Amino acid sequence: MSTSNKREKTDFSKGPVWKCIVAQAIPLTVAQLVQLLYNVIDRIYLGHMGDGNSMALTGVGLTFPVVSLIMAFTALFGNGGVPIFSIKRGAGDEETAGRILGNSFALLLGSSLILTAAGYAFTKPLLFAFGAGEESYVYAKEYLNIYLLGTVFSMIATGMNGYINAQGFPKIGMWSVTIGAVCNIVLDPVFIFGLDMGVSGAALATVISQAVSALWILRFLTGKKAIIPLRRSRIRISKNITKEICKLGISNFIMQGTTCLVQVACNSTLQLFGGDLYIGIMTVTNSVREIFMLPVMGIVSGAQPVISFNYGARRFERVRSGIRFNTLIGTVYTLFAWLLVILFPTFWFGIFSDDVQMAELGIKAMKIYFFGFVFMSLQFAGQSTFQALGDAKHAVFFSLLRKAIIVVPLTLLLPRMGLGVTGVFMAEPISNVMGGAACYLTMRMTVYREIKKQIKASEADRDGE
Repeated sequence: MSTSNKREKTDFSKGPVWKCIVAQAIPLTVAQLVQLLYNVIDRIYLGHMGDGNSMALTGVGLTFPVVSLIMAFTALFGNGGVPIFSIKRGAGDEETAGRILGNSFALLLGSSLILTAAGYAFTKPLLFAFGAGEESYVYAKEYLNIYLLGTVFSMIATGMNGYINAQGFPKIGMWSVTIGAVCNIVLDPVFIFGLDMGVSGAALATVISQAVSALWILRFLTGKKAIIPLRRSRIRISKNITKEICKLGISNFIMQGTTCLVQVACNSTLQLFGGDLYIGIMTVTNSVREIFMLPVMGIVSGAQPVISFNYGARRFERVRSGIRFNTLIGTVYTLFAWLLVILFPTFWFGIFSDDVQMAELGIKAMKIYFFGFVFMSLQFAGQSTFQALGDAKHAVFFSLLRKAIIVVPLTLLLPRMGLGVTGVFMAEPISNVMGGAACYLTMRMTVYREIKKQIKASEADRDGE
């Protein structure tokens, strides 16, 4: 396919907006599904190891804040550049888009090395600060010591895959995740059970799989099929480009960083009021949540480059159509997902653990945690729109509002007001309602108003010609 044909095929300003989004979202949702398997397959196997399975699951759960922190820097330097890249591509400025791509890669590579060193230096104090007990610490340390080896692969694979999708190759992006996930699914039982490596085997399988994904992505981005390829001459850190990437990426960083903060608050509070068992329950609950977040995240990921591209191309009516479609599909889906959790909680919990005591206590907690799940669609519709249009100020504020300003204080306060561990699980639905509604309403009052103004200005210009 010639370069001109490739550009025409990935021109998001043509055809029905919903079709452009769905064309992006379907392979991205499949990629999200595979990524989900990538993330949770370890927990599924560890949760069914037999004796000691609950503690192994708890140990892996204690490493979540570290993983979230790594993902926060990935989001800052990787995902933060994708909307800017899309806007520049939509405006026809491919030279700047190429420099953004190279700058993002350099930032991901450098920060991954720093994070790896810091992780090894502070493993013990970090895990105990995150709520580890003496017994669960052994499992957490065993997993983390190996997982940290793959930090560079994880950050490159996750951070650079967005640039493939932004160029209109969602199927390639899907395969980028699929290849690594298949490796992980195959290697996990071999290492965990076949070689009797347990938690260490789960971590090693993840590292190898991340390395395979990273190499696949780099092979595509440096090859001839990429519209805007990654060139060695462009892999350098520019102060101005880095500033722009961080300006928008800070919202992604805060979203992931506050996830780390929430996990620390949850784990430490659960350790105090319920012990290791409830940390294991929260690990399962978060894993089920990841399953149900998958399709809505696929729609959001598919909509972002389409909205960004049309905004850069000044096709404002198409921007508005994209936002409407994004919101409607997300709302319908999250309502359906909420009902599935309420109706079949035993099934979802049983995927990750066969511990009878954990299931008995965990199902009640999971129902509380998922209450009001539909409001998450409003959070993502508003948040993704702000990010797609480069509105860093609002994106950052609403990242902070839901988690840092609402969830964390409630997680710490509600258990101490007589609610115990129940208070920890109540914090999430309260934040979904308050944060989701506030984010979406603000987006409607600001973005829609600006789009309406731009449409009127464009019409006036046409009338004056």
